Order: sequence, then C-alpha cells, then structure tokens
Amino acid sequence: MPRLPRFFCYCHATALLIAAPLLVAAPDNYRYSDAHLHAVDFFQQGMPLGELIAAMDAASVGDAMISGMGLMKKWQEDEPKQPDTYAGDDAPVYWFSATDAYLAAALQGLPEAQRLRLHPFLSGFNPTDKNATLHLERMVEMYPGLWQGIGEVITRHDDLTALTEGETPRANSEAMYRVYAFARRHDLPVLLHSNITSKRERNALYAGEVEAALKKFPEVRFIWAHAGTSKTLHRFQDKLDFLHGEVERLLAAHDNLYIDLSWTVLRPYLLDGNDRPDPEWVALVTRYPGRFMLGSDLLGRYKSLGEKLTDYELFLQALPGDTARAVARDNFLAVLPEKGATGSEPFISMGSEPFISSK
Repeated sequence: MPRLPRFFCYCHATALLIAAPLLVAAPDNYRYSDAHLHAVDFFQQGMPLGELIAAMDAASVGDAMISGMGLMKKWQEDEPKQPDTYAGDDAPVYWFSATDAYLAAALQGLPEAQRLRLHPFLSGFNPTDKNATLHLERMVEMYPGLWQGIGEVITRHDDLTALTEGETPRANSEAMYRVYAFARRHDLPVLLHSNITSKRERNALYAGEVEAALKKFPEVRFIWAHAGTSKTLHRFQDKLDFLHGEVERLLAAHDNLYIDLSWTVLRPYLLDGNDRPDPEWVALVTRYPGRFMLGSDLLGRYKSLGEKLTDYELFLQALPGDTARAVARDNFLAVLPEKGATGSEPFISMGSEPFISSK
C-alpha cells in the first residue's frame, strides 16, 4: 500500500507556520526552468520530491512549477484489473481536492533550499463549481505564502473530458471567472489546459473560450498549456494547420497570454518530421521572446526530466541566444508572483514525511 503523507489539523498548521522568504535558485547556474510538472499521476501516486530535486540537478533545471493532479481515476467495481492510465478503461475520473494537501505536506518535508526551487500551483478544485474558490481560500489560509499559481486547470481535454463526471469545464464559465478573480486578487498566474478544438473540427472551435477569459481578466497572467493541443487531437487530425496563426493572433491581441510548449507542441510544430526547426515558429517565438516557456509535463516520475527538456535544444539553437535563455529558463520565473498567496501568516517547513511512495 502507498504511504500517505502525514497531515496536520488546520489549527496546528496555522499556529506553527512562520515567515520564510520566497526565493528562487540563482538562474545563471542552470539551463532550464520547468514550467509544467505534476507531483502525482491520475491515481495520486508519485515519487518523493527529493528524487525530483536530484533529477533537476542532473538535468540543469534550477526551478520548477509543481502541482498535484486535480482528477482521480476510478477503479470501477466491474473492472477486474486496476487501470494504469485515465484511458485504461471506461470508468470515470472525478475531481480530487486532497491533491493540494498532499503536495503541501510533501513540500514541508524538504530542506528549505530545495523547497524554494519548487513553485507550487493549486489544482485540486472542480472548475465547473462556483464554490471552487472556497477551496482555494482555505488552502491559502492553511498554507499562507506557499502557493505561487493556479493550475494545471483542466477544461477542454477531449477523451479526458468525456470521462470526467459532471459538467464540461470551460475556460470562460462563471465558475472559472471566480477562480480568475481569486488569481487577480493574489497576483497568481493561471496554467490553463483548454484544447483549441475538438477531435474532428478543423478550426479553432474553442479558442473563443480562452480569448473571453483573456479579455475579461487582462491583469491575470494566463499560461496556455500545450498551446491548446493534445495527443488525441493529433491522433485524429495530425498537425493542426491553423494553430500557428491562432497563437500568433492571440499573442498580438493579449499581453497577458503566455504559451507553455510542453508535451505535444515540440513535434509536429516546433520541429518538423526531420527534426528541423520550423521557420514560422522560430519567427513567432523570436517576435515574442518573453511569452514562451518549456515544461516536461511529467506525472510523479522524474527519471526522464532531462530527456524531456533537452529535446527542445534543436529548436532553442535556432533562436537568438537571449531568446533561447528566456524561453528555456527565465520566462517562467518572470510570471511568478513576487510573493506567494498570503493569508494570515507565511509558510515554512514543518518537517513532515516525504511524498507518497509509488506502488
């Protein structure tokens, strides 16, 4: 059985938290920041965060965004075998708020110098629930000064959305507008997964949902996960020919939009079928050097961290040197708040046990 983190009741947690400065590692010592990384998978399983730090050191990664996973895959009664991915069978996934408490407990078990290299984002809420901000507010009260962003918020996500219990989450719902207002109040960036289209529509079907949020909350820094793409979209549609033009249009219109290049963007967009940098994407990133960032999108397993990030080197080498450094490392750090979301008192390590173990 997995070993769960040790938790503290609300009254003890708030009584023991004391001030700690929010710092990042010296950027010149590292090649990368990881702008998209999960501490757990869809079963809320993950390796200890000490293993992540070791993988970051080996891969020249100074800092990393880290979040839990807001969804949990159900092992349904009539399924004889436990699924190993969210798509392993037809059982649903459901929203799982404890993922944020798991992450906070894991961070408490790290030495301070290691903890300050990880930048935790809140993800354990249902984006269709107008009560979602109650959870966000409680997490800030319980762990003041800890949280530095919101996300990955999963809205439109093809087959994953189809398996998710309840309403279809949208980037421009009233529930999400309440989340963005919370982000604005606490100066937190939002990492948003919202597919640009469906599996069969060869147009930017859902881009208007993202743009509505960008327009309504110009003070909020939005990081668009995977530039609106996914593996399922590529499996059904191959390369989305309209993606470049739509990203270019949105970047020109909205200064608060940032693009996460993780997972499905490297190929077939940044690199072609022969692993040559695409000139249109090189020109676009060069035109907006402060608006793109890299991520591994790992799910609680960290051995491939270096491979995931060094895969971008062919594209980075096609960029001007300053732009390549910004995309690989500095742009993620620039979107972080000057301090974490603060309730009554700032966060500090309390010496809990490490993260939940793998199976």
